[in-house]
Amino acid sequence: MGEKESTNDCTNNNHGLLRIFLPPPNAPRLTSPEEVQETYRYWRFRVLSTTMIGYAIFYFVRKNLSLAIPAIEADLGISKADLGLFLTLHGVLYGISKFFNGFLGDRSNPRTFMATGLLLSAAMNICFGLSSAITAFGIFWMLNGWAQGMGFPPCARSITHWFSPGERATKFSIWNTSHSIGAAIIAAFGGYLAMVDWRLCFFVPAGIAIAGAIFIYARLRDTPPSLGLPPVEEFKGELNKTAETMRPPTEPAFKLLVMRRIFMNPMMWILASANFFVYIVRYALFDWGPTYLHQAKGVELGHAGLVMASFEISGIVGMLVGGVVTDKIFRGHAGRASAVYMALCTLFVFLFWKTAGDSLLLSSLLLCGIGFFIYGPQCLVGVIAANLSTKRAAASAIGLTGLFGYISTIFSGWGLGYIVDHSGWDFGFQLVVLSAVIATVLFLFLWKVSPKTELTVSDLQQ
Repeated sequence: MGEKESTNDCTNNNHGLLRIFLPPPNAPRLTSPEEVQETYRYWRFRVLSTTMIGYAIFYFVRKNLSLAIPAIEADLGISKADLGLFLTLHGVLYGISKFFNGFLGDRSNPRTFMATGLLLSAAMNICFGLSSAITAFGIFWMLNGWAQGMGFPPCARSITHWFSPGERATKFSIWNTSHSIGAAIIAAFGGYLAMVDWRLCFFVPAGIAIAGAIFIYARLRDTPPSLGLPPVEEFKGELNKTAETMRPPTEPAFKLLVMRRIFMNPMMWILASANFFVYIVRYALFDWGPTYLHQAKGVELGHAGLVMASFEISGIVGMLVGGVVTDKIFRGHAGRASAVYMALCTLFVFLFWKTAGDSLLLSSLLLCGIGFFIYGPQCLVGVIAANLSTKRAAASAIGLTGLFGYISTIFSGWGLGYIVDHSGWDFGFQLVVLSAVIATVLFLFLWKVSPKTELTVSDLQQ
């Protein structure tokens, strides 16, 4: 450890990164325990709050399309299958981007990496709002998917370096509320923007995103040693005499670590498969929920947006409860909490399908239940991935699970739109319920995955 341990896992192997993304060098180590305590307290809050606000704004320029879909369909006569194709292209490229940017994110400065991604996403939203042709829509929303993939990896690097394994599930669950906060806000006012002019659903969020990128660049920093602080395991008293605490992996060792902990790890592939089905449920409900309530159940578009906001708000509570339950009751075994959550989510999806539209209140309550139980596993997948891979490759591991999650939009986006056009909503919901059941079963296979995974010397050998 000591000053020699670097946050710069790529300091000596930086040829593959753009210079603006390179992490800063380590600062001289602070020696006063009081100063270390106070500095850590300040920066832990600042890093957590900045990444949360920044990632919530990413959702403003990502989940706005689903609120604009009914208005675009009415204005331009584009079919549900075509509109769903935009969601699919965006989701698949986002997953691929998240996967590849995960490897960069583990070795980049989150300050510049995250701000750049948000600026690019804002630019693509402006271009989308200025367009009317199907081809242009597809291109710009697909490019937006790539830019969006630059949002999560720097957050994963920040959270796993500033918060120790013993508190990781709770802190990840707090951070993950940014998903629902951002989605709830855009759902609440996006529907009303669409009622005025659907193009405002893209221009207004883009303006907010530009301001958000400036905010991220001004407030975010890299890992603790870059500010003269000891690694978080030392600070939190969770230091173990393992290779994790001895030295960071070199470039060849990092690749070996990724192969052993991620690609050759059967549990990681089960986790990625579970995430595939979790995301089918999550995005089938969020992306098509407003359209389903509006067209199949006669709910006004503005009200449908508010109902979907309740889905996200309850997700915030579900994530927070899930993190605490995982750390306090299941002792960090996030797979166990995820299995319980998904079983209950399956029940609520079934009830929503059968009763939605009977009353606005009932629809809202059932969506609250779905949001509560689907966002718990959505958050905890990242915790399991980080535990399996350790903080050195957390962004890479979460990139793999994210790739599977967003490949699922082939079904939840274009696929569900096509199914509804040709077979109706009932058949579509049957497949969503089946997806929830499969996710539950897969999480049962992760029941024994422990949060105490550590690096071994062989992981760091060149």
